[in-house]
Amino acid sequence: MAEVAPAGEWARHWQHAELPGLDLLRARYVRHTFPRHSHEGYVLATVTSGVEEVGLPEGSVQAGPGTVIMINPEVPHTARAGVPEGWAYATLYPSAQVINGIAADLTGPRGTVGFTGTGVSDPHAAHLITGVHRAAEEGNALAADSVLRILVARLLDRHGSVQPASAAHSAGARDAARARAVLEERMDRPPTLEALAAELGTSPFALLRAFKKQYGMPPHTWLTDARVRCARRMLDAGTAPAEAAAAVGFTDQPHLNRHFTRIVGVPPGAYRRERARTYKTGKGPSP
Repeated sequence: MAEVAPAGEWARHWQHAELPGLDLLRARYVRHTFPRHSHEGYVLATVTSGVEEVGLPEGSVQAGPGTVIMINPEVPHTARAGVPEGWAYATLYPSAQVINGIAADLTGPRGTVGFTGTGVSDPHAAHLITGVHRAAEEGNALAADSVLRILVARLLDRHGSVQPASAAHSAGARDAARARAVLEERMDRPPTLEALAAELGTSPFALLRAFKKQYGMPPHTWLTDARVRCARRMLDAGTAPAEAAAAVGFTDQPHLNRHFTRIVGVPPGAYRRERARTYKTGKGPSP
């Protein structure tokens, strides 16, 4: 399928070979909307023009220029334009290892850290986020790494805390965790909700409620997100999109293209080409 963005929309999602554990996205969206999804790592973003509306479990955040969005791992969220002209933004996706490594280096809180704020007005931190992008795009890994650490140190100092360990104590939480494990194992041939509930010894509606409470989305939405994550890892390893689509359980490549683009922000073919360019040249696209 042709990878044609709607008029006025563009996006680049890439990595710098010398900055492991960090993905970068710069984009402008008008009609594009991100469905409910989550990330294995953190999200640090700033809007450079327009307004982005971010939907989170505690409510919506309207983010304009100078606002920094911080989202912790596995927190379900959505995103869409908050004004008719859309929004442009720069986003950093540091892994949990990167953030917690910086926190440990600061001799700060021990354990898994998180951010207590979601949308905060911090023009200086916003400038640092775009600075990481600018340095990485210029091939200056030293500057990008340095500015990233300055940014994370600032945000941890102002908004950081140790995240409580999650524990599945209730029967519902345990059923949700078991259901997630089954879906991960059988991603390419998942059972129906009724069959899954019967296998776990519960009812479909009880499992539906427990899963949504535990993971912030129903099982079918979570599975689509998990399939896209798995497809990303396969594309990172050089797998062709059509092969990745079949492996993770999408009906065909157009289905992968649709869901991947909605969740990641770029089509799988463009994503794979940027990965190939990164590891061939050592840096991403020119500004």
